[in-house]
Amino acid sequence: MNERLRLLTTQLADQSIQAAIITNPKHVYYLSGFRSDPHERLLALIVTADGTSKLLVPQLDRAGAEAHASVDGIESHRDTEDAYSILASMLGTTAAGTLAIEKERVTVSQYERLKSVLPQASLSGIDDALLAMRAVKSTDEIARIKHAVHLIEQVLRDTLPLVKPGVTELEIAADIDFRMRKVGAEGPSFDTTVLAGANSALPHGSPGNRRIAEGELLLFDMGVYADGYVSDITRTFAVGEISNELKSIYDAVLKANERGIEALKPGIPMMEADLAARRHIEACGYGERFTHRLGHGIGLDIHEYPSLHGANTDLLRTGMVVTVEPGIYVPDLGGVRIEDDVLITDEGAESLTTFPKELTIIGV
Repeated sequence: MNERLRLLTTQLADQSIQAAIITNPKHVYYLSGFRSDPHERLLALIVTADGTSKLLVPQLDRAGAEAHASVDGIESHRDTEDAYSILASMLGTTAAGTLAIEKERVTVSQYERLKSVLPQASLSGIDDALLAMRAVKSTDEIARIKHAVHLIEQVLRDTLPLVKPGVTELEIAADIDFRMRKVGAEGPSFDTTVLAGANSALPHGSPGNRRIAEGELLLFDMGVYADGYVSDITRTFAVGEISNELKSIYDAVLKANERGIEALKPGIPMMEADLAARRHIEACGYGERFTHRLGHGIGLDIHEYPSLHGANTDLLRTGMVVTVEPGIYVPDLGGVRIEDDVLITDEGAESLTTFPKELTIIGV
């Protein structure tokens, strides 16, 4: 049994839970080593408190599971079979006990199916335990995230020479997505964002047909999946010369980014990093224009625990990987966001992103 399964079984025993039913494909991968997208079909990893693990997969995934899954047994189901009845039979006598499920993952329909085949079971949640495990990255996970960061920074470097006045946001975004595959990434970790001029003031804006123009800001927010793990980087550039106001906004965000990173230390409340960045932006007169948290965890997902917001008293831990992404957004003028991926170490913070953050003029 691998260390992650061992830790989970210990937690199950401590909570008097007979077994966990894991159906999130990313958690199945995290715990067993088998990675797949079952689409609408049932994929389930059963982990019992006594230390056994079994995997139920669609028949078309059986060969892959046998090659990669670190479990005690594998069962499969065909499209013509009732996968939930097979799951119940795999649980055996534990089906009458307390079973843990992922409440954040299981739909109402899936819950009803589980209750129909497990009428004597008491269902509880396992989400918090899994998220806590994932929050602290192993050496291998950190290496994969670093690789994903390296790839997206290479894509950004290769893309910048293509930026010229008159090119649209969508044209640049499409080129970025193409280059992700060319450098060896599995694909984008979220929808690639390229926002020009006033559009850069939209924190969650989508690229469109706006043409890039001189004297404006150009914001890139992008990341890739590589070996199952993500990267997430934001950089904002000047297309030619920009106004003094935009330069001041950029400088405020850059210093806030630096202060947020400096505040990241193991053992401190997560809110402290957010407040360190936010107080600087407030002192610059743009407090109301910083409209979101400082950052979030990354790993198997682009957004995962922890959350760096101004009310979170949870403590940072060595091995966490988080984003630091303060921003200022002024409607009808433009916005600046600067985002780094940062590893919490015993000594403090190590930025995994190395792409320069000084205000850079491009497109001329």
